Amino acid sequence: MYNILVDLCNRKTIATCIVQRGRIILLAYERMLNVQISQIVGLGRHAVGRWRRRWQASYKALLCIQLNESKAALVRAVMDVLRDAHRSGTACKFSAEQVVQLVSIACEDPRASGRPVEDWTGAELADEMQKRQIVDSISVSRVNELLRQMDLQPHRRKSWCFTTEQDHQLFQSQVEDVCRTYLEAASAYQFHRRRTICVDEMTSLQANELRAQTLRSVPGKVGRYECQYMRHGTLSLTGSWDVVLGQMIQTTIQETRNSEDFARHIDQTIATDPKAEWLFVLDNLNTHYGEPIVRLVASLLGIAENTLGDKKKRQGILGNAKSRRKFLSDRNHRIRFVFIPKHSSWLNQIEVIFRIISKRVLRHASFTSKQDLKEKLIAFIEYFNQTFAKPFQWVFNGKPTKSNQIKRPKTWREKTKDKKIEKILALVE
Repeated sequence: MYNILVDLCNRKTIATCIVQRGRIILLAYERMLNVQISQIVGLGRHAVGRWRRRWQASYKALLCIQLNESKAALVRAVMDVLRDAHRSGTACKFSAEQVVQLVSIACEDPRASGRPVEDWTGAELADEMQKRQIVDSISVSRVNELLRQMDLQPHRRKSWCFTTEQDHQLFQSQVEDVCRTYLEAASAYQFHRRRTICVDEMTSLQANELRAQTLRSVPGKVGRYECQYMRHGTLSLTGSWDVVLGQMIQTTIQETRNSEDFARHIDQTIATDPKAEWLFVLDNLNTHYGEPIVRLVASLLGIAENTLGDKKKRQGILGNAKSRRKFLSDRNHRIRFVFIPKHSSWLNQIEVIFRIISKRVLRHASFTSKQDLKEKLIAFIEYFNQTFAKPFQWVFNGKPTKSNQIKRPKTWREKTKDKKIEKILALVE
């Protein structure tokens, strides 16, 4: 933080008051008295003492930002600490009760007020307040300003997904098993030559050809692309992501993705290192534990086919989905599958790779045929492996992290800002 203060004091485009207060803190680091500092910076000793106390009150918050956030965030926080206190300004035109009613309306479902929309806008909230005769008139900008002060954003939403698994202990154990697989992958590869692979499919990749050539960006103009296109069909991509090496070691691109296709892809993946142990992380799609993959794993493990049972007669290992999953998940096998819980695709690392492929290859692209789409996908994956592909730094162990439970201390300006909100929210209680 000392170096940041020095840099701020040397800037020529920064406010004089910020430079003056930064010099106060720098001189305080040299153990100078308030009287001495006041003579150097040309400010009263009481004002010098006030800024030293404010810096001291904000030091823990600044230290947390320095340890956990970027340097740019720290610079912004230091400048904020050195700014003037929040002013009350002119008397508010609206009473606290009216502001609380605005907050109440913003937290309601718009359909309850007869508006066929999902989210409130500032204009609709202003109109609703006048319609309910809460205020005679209020501007949209004032509504938005009050919402910002309350840290209320009616237009924003975050999604969540509840698992359909009824046994929550089973769900938790499955999550921890997947995370333990990632955390132990490096040591398992080093000492036991066990390859940890994430597998999944990208389906319905459209080979669409734009009717006009895309115009690249030029100074002063953004790039443009044609919205009309011709369809040439779809393909599916099945990939194998090596968790330790950080590479796509096998890619299968074709029109179908049935159980036989999946078994063939796994066979080709294992063929890249036949003598190694293999651990595959994948979701619960039925093709991932179908009869073809069970027969493939059994043959690679040297297990006789006549011991697998009969799927049609519902006998033995092939009898049902539960028995097939149990066989594939057997910890005593050299080739083992780890199935992630339902509705937990974020646990599969290859989903991140698919997002990169979608953004870098498919978005706004034009393909003259399915073969053209396939060639471009293969070319990108080779380029990806050679340039910026690397292992993920997986630290999640399946349990809530402590960092989400510990809140950062607040600076003195953040505390004074919160007092305004607390006065209004106190009326709600």
